[in-house]
Amino acid sequence: MISSKSAECILNILRSGSFTNAAQNMYISQPALSQSVRKIEEKLGAPIFNRSTTPISLTDAGTLYLDAMKQIMTINSRLTNSISEILDESKGKLRLGISMQRGMQLLPLIIPEFIKLYPHVKIELEERGSATLEKLLHEGKCDIALITTNPRYDNLEYILLETEEIVLMASKATHLASRFEDGAQISITEAAEEKFISLTAGHSVRSVQDQLLFSHHINPSILLESDNLEAAKRLTATTNAVMLCPYVYITQSPEVREDVKCFRIKNVDYMRHFFLSHPKGVSLPRFMLDFIEIVKNRVEDNKELTEW
Repeated sequence: MISSKSAECILNILRSGSFTNAAQNMYISQPALSQSVRKIEEKLGAPIFNRSTTPISLTDAGTLYLDAMKQIMTINSRLTNSISEILDESKGKLRLGISMQRGMQLLPLIIPEFIKLYPHVKIELEERGSATLEKLLHEGKCDIALITTNPRYDNLEYILLETEEIVLMASKATHLASRFEDGAQISITEAAEEKFISLTAGHSVRSVQDQLLFSHHINPSILLESDNLEAAKRLTATTNAVMLCPYVYITQSPEVREDVKCFRIKNVDYMRHFFLSHPKGVSLPRFMLDFIEIVKNRVEDNKELTEW
C-alpha cells in the first residue's frame, strides 16, 4: 500500500502546503498529482488530506498513514545499510547531517581523514539547522547527524561531544560594551535596550534566545534576522548591535573577536550540548563506526582552541 512514489507525493504536498505548489516542485501537472493521491486514498479507504484548510493538512487517517510511511522508510534505510555491511563494509553511503557553521569548523578536519580510509563511501550532506536535522534523523532520512540539541527522540542514540557556553556578544560601539569589561558576568536585562541581531527560528541558539528574553520580560528590538550564523556574528561586530552566540564560534574568527566584547550571562546556566546522533539499536557498518571515532577525536583536539 505504501510505495516510495506514494511517499514522495504525500511528503511534497505536506511540505508545499498545497497540491499546486507540490506539482510545480515535482515537475508534474496538478491533475496528475491529484489523481495519484486519489488512488492512494482509494486503496487506504479514507481521505489523507483535509483539502479545505490552508495550508493543506492531514486527516487522522492521513496522520496514521504518514507515521507508517516514515517507519517503512526507516526500515528500508536500515536494510540498505545492513546489506552493505554484509557485502562490503568499506563501501556504501553515508547520509551526514550537519549545520553550515559546524560544517565550516569540522568538515575540513574530518572528511580528509575519513576518505583516506574509505575512498569508496559516498557522502551525502544535509546542511540544515539542528532541530531540522534531528527530525530528519528521527524519520530515517539521515544516518548520522552532528547536532546541538536537548535529546528529544527515544529512537535515537546521542553521543555527547561538547558542551558549549552561549554568551552575549556586543559590538564595542554599543552602550552595553562601554559599561562592562570583556568577560564580565551580566544580567541579560542589561541588554534590554540594545538592538539584536538574531538567528532565524529553527536554530537552537534562537530557541535559547527566545526562552531567555521571554523569562526576563524583554521584548527585543530585532535589527535583522539571519539563517547564517557566520554572517550574523560579523554583522554584530560591525553594527551597533548585540547577539547571543556560542563562544566557540566567536573564537574561530579572531577578526570578529577584536571588535566585540563577550559577556557571560549572570544567574543563568544556558549551555548548549553538541551531540553526534544516530538511530538507536541499529547495527552500523564499519565505515560509520570509524567515522564516529574520527569525529570524537577531532572535536576533542579542537576543544582547547575554544576555551576562554
